[in-house]
Amino acid sequence: MARPEITGRRISDPAGRCAFSVTEFCESHRISRAHYYNLRKLGLGPDEARAGERVIITIEAAARWRRQREKAARFPPVAGA
Repeated sequence: MARPEITGRRISDPAGRCAFSVTEFCESHRISRAHYYNLRKLGLGPDEARAGERVIITIEAAARWRRQREKAARFPPVAGA
């Protein structure tokens, strides 16, 4: 496969990014869109912002979501509590 600079394809640069679309967020965090919407339904998804009809997830919201998920993984709920 030819390099992006040869084909003219855009090179994704997460360091220069300000926000993700839902699809970009899912790809970046290696989760499916279905899992994203299940998390959102449970109140466990990242904070979202609306830009007209578009849903965007800021870099800060994505980082906050990762910290929350990491914390939840370290301290699982106690049965019977």
